[in-house]
Amino acid sequence: VQLQASGGGLVQPGGSLRLSCAASGIIYSLNAMGWYRQAPGKQRELVASISSGDRTNYADSVKGRFTISRDNAKNTVYLQMDSLKPEDTAVYFCHADHLRYWSGPLIKDESDLWGQGTQVTVSS
Repeated sequence: VQLQASGGGLVQPGGSLRLSCAASGIIYSLNAMGWYRQAPGKQRELVASISSGDRTNYADSVKGRFTISRDNAKNTVYLQMDSLKPEDTAVYFCHADHLRYWSGPLIKDESDLWGQGTQVTVSS
């Protein structure tokens, strides 16, 4: 099982991007998911998270500009990023707290799962 992130790229200040992160495989349950980012020379920080019950949490720096959502049928989490600023430039990582999946013939649990990063660059 793995998390596959996509949607990064280069955008001008004020522009928008939508990141997606899908859990591959046969998934039975998927708990809280989130997006983190890491800029050069800085620590990885939480951007937004969403619980299995759709409760959301955002970093103060992105409130009102970013929206996290999930599609449980597709085991996918999204991050809609609007009004992007140069300081949003970073590698963005998706994360899953815990998931249960089929690994024939067993059902397995995986915790603290990270996807590969996707680069977001905001520049004119």
